[in-house]
Amino acid sequence: MDVRLSTTSYVVLGMIALRGPSTPYDLKRAVGHSVGYFWHFPHAQLYSEPERLTGAGLLECASEDGGRRRKTYSLTDVGRDALRGWLASPTDEHFQMRDIAELKLFFNEVGDPDDVYRLAEEQIAQHRARIDDYEQMVERFGESPAAGPRMITLELGLEMEYAALRFWRSLAQDDLDGLRAARRSAPGAP
Repeated sequence: MDVRLSTTSYVVLGMIALRGPSTPYDLKRAVGHSVGYFWHFPHAQLYSEPERLTGAGLLECASEDGGRRRKTYSLTDVGRDALRGWLASPTDEHFQMRDIAELKLFFNEVGDPDDVYRLAEEQIAQHRARIDDYEQMVERFGESPAAGPRMITLELGLEMEYAALRFWRSLAQDDLDGLRAARRSAPGAP
């Protein structure tokens, strides 16, 4: 069976590869504590996608005979090969960011000028909170050899949060010129 795999398909395959056999609820919880911080999608897909991947031979499903009749999904060799193929393939898509604050900022000239300042203050608080969350994760898991490969993603998340925080602080302080100057003088700047 030839099936088209989406990013959600690979999230499901990857989570099961990392966690082992999982129910859709297990997947939802695991995503909420990991990739959900940076990759947003409707969690209802975590309930439908495993069944579709089972039909394609990428997962196997075991159902409980009694009780809640939960379904537990496991990765097949074909599923593992598909995941590894995706991981090894080039990523030529440009970084995507769907940020409502950025969208509001784009249309700022239509609103009240004070809205920009309020938006910046809200974003400063949100980015500080996310940085605190990420830094706590580093403290909890940073020394664990098992978590090492996933800590790389956390470091990228921290860099992005700090960059956003620098931008929103500069905007709130009406100092975008200072932000530009710092960027131009940073090591490795073009």
